[in-house]
Amino acid sequence: MKNTNLIVGFIQAALSVALGAFGAHSFHDFLLAANRIDTFETAAKYQMYGAFALILVGIWQNQMSNKIIRRGSRLLIAGSIIFPASLYLICLTGQTFWGAIAPIGGLSYILGFSFMAYAAWLASKN
Repeated sequence: MKNTNLIVGFIQAALSVALGAFGAHSFHDFLLAANRIDTFETAAKYQMYGAFALILVGIWQNQMSNKIIRRGSRLLIAGSIIFPASLYLICLTGQTFWGAIAPIGGLSYILGFSFMAYAAWLASKN
């Protein structure tokens, strides 16, 4: 699908705002009692970072696309789902073993951004 990054990015942005509001209001006392407000805020923040990145990549892909950008965007999608989801799961379940999954999402982010940097560098050489 041509606009996958835009679609996923806008959905992630909407979810970040919705979940952030839920955490700040309806879920606040639960998070406070579990000492997980910072974890929840980090999840919502990184979900939004991923959303913005995907929206920018989606716009970029409408200008130019190649396999490096496509692979990088898949990694960004994975990171924008895996990293915040693992933190949300820690907050909801109280089970810290979900934290072992967070680095997979973080690595996906790092690799995705690295692919984008490489694609931009290649584009600047042309």
